[in-house]
Amino acid sequence: PCAAMLALALALAFALGGGAVNAQQPSAAALAAAKEVITIKGAAAVYEPLVPGVIEQAKGIFLQTNPMLSKDLNEVAAKLRAEYAPRGAEVLNEVAKLYASRFTEQELKDTLAFYKSPLGRKLLVEEPTILDQSMRSAQNWATRLSEEIMIKMRVEMKKRGHEI
Repeated sequence: PCAAMLALALALAFALGGGAVNAQQPSAAALAAAKEVITIKGAAAVYEPLVPGVIEQAKGIFLQTNPMLSKDLNEVAAKLRAEYAPRGAEVLNEVAKLYASRFTEQELKDTLAFYKSPLGRKLLVEEPTILDQSMRSAQNWATRLSEEIMIKMRVEMKKRGHEI
């Protein structure tokens, strides 16, 4: 999990740092609406484990070089988690800028209104299950297609004198 967190953190850093800079800065109202959209969609919760994950990753690296420092590293990590906890908001702010640079303030407010509507709330509840089931369905479909293609490939290769 720590490696996955580090990979996610690095991907976010590249994505946030490597994007094109918008000539016009989004308004404070657009940023606020974007943050609310991110939060209502549950995406803000994805960023919460980043700071603790980076700290755990660093602690793990130091533990590998000197396992005897476990007690002190745990104490330092706890101190750093408290100290760096507010920094997690930086990621939310950066993501809000991404939304606010691609959607107008009104579009963000309309999106928010949708997610607060009965249909929008239903979508927020049902979409994770639908996405999970659709991924399983796509994986099953791909497995069946792979089996079909393997059979066809064997038939075609047999016609050419190859048994595979």
